[in-house]
Amino acid sequence: MKRRKSEAVKVGNIVIGGASDVIVQSMTNTDTRDVSATVAQILRLQDAGCQLVRVAVPDMNAAKVLGRIKEKISLPLAADIHFAHTLALEALEQGVDKLRLNPGNIRDKRHIKEVAKAALKKGVPIRIGVNSGSLSPELLKKYGFPSAEAMVESALWEVELLEKADFDKIIISIKSFDVPETLNAYRLLAKKTKYPFHIGITEAGPAFSGSIRSAVGIGALLAEGLGDTVRVSLTADPVEEVKTAYEILKSLKLKDSGAVLISCPTCGRTEIDLLPIVEEVEENIAGIKVPIKVAVMGCVVNGPGEARCADVGIAGGKGQAVLFRKGKLIRKIKESEIVTELLKEIDIIVKEK
Repeated sequence: MKRRKSEAVKVGNIVIGGASDVIVQSMTNTDTRDVSATVAQILRLQDAGCQLVRVAVPDMNAAKVLGRIKEKISLPLAADIHFAHTLALEALEQGVDKLRLNPGNIRDKRHIKEVAKAALKKGVPIRIGVNSGSLSPELLKKYGFPSAEAMVESALWEVELLEKADFDKIIISIKSFDVPETLNAYRLLAKKTKYPFHIGITEAGPAFSGSIRSAVGIGALLAEGLGDTVRVSLTADPVEEVKTAYEILKSLKLKDSGAVLISCPTCGRTEIDLLPIVEEVEENIAGIKVPIKVAVMGCVVNGPGEARCADVGIAGGKGQAVLFRKGKLIRKIKESEIVTELLKEIDIIVKEK
């Protein structure tokens, strides 16, 4: 699929936009002032595949520990700033790799210019992060309610201020809980700027419903080529955000890393107890980093075909299954041995890769 041509912006040791792959990011939910807890969560996120991490900076005490966090991690660190521009200035002094500013609650043009000059000096990019829930009073008065047009105007207002300060290391997000509104906002913005887009559906909800809402919104944007970095926003462990983001990207063939599990929905033709087999296999392959496709199929209708197309897979029969490896039938195995034998084959393929 054709990606929108955006400017490339360097963030620490990664690049967002340009010809770079879509970057997966998340945000900690620890108290940033608790350095140990925050670092521990960041390391878990990194292990899950997170490529950039953002932390909340609610006050100056949180801002002043960012350097301590930064020195203990290898991921690029972004500081989430609201209300007080002085927090952004301190975050820059602490060595963060990226700032997020909300044009809905930092409105003083002098303050924005001051942050832009400091960020320019440090070589640190700024994400203009617009949320429908925190639009400025002026825009709410003008439009009467949050809308795609209001979010775009909010983003471009700050783009203009930053550009007037000779600052162009800009990334933009314009998010809403409302999926159609978010899609419209990014489509409108894409016609007006070439800065890279951070995409997501904000306040998407708990793990189950939030993942679905995020997949619909983020997936639609990515399918249209709109999106350079992704954050899935869930009321859940942030590691789940990373896992969900990767599944969305892998579904669109925008990421080729980790395991992809193909499994059938089951029906009256299934003659093995498929659900516990799938759950055990899924748990065991979750940590695999190399690209591998695994098929766990319940019957002989689609099972052999899917299993042959995977790196490794099984197709169930009555109390047994046939095992395929890279398109070739290897052997029949008893139902009680399916997981053990399948994991052995997966291990062989992972070592080969």
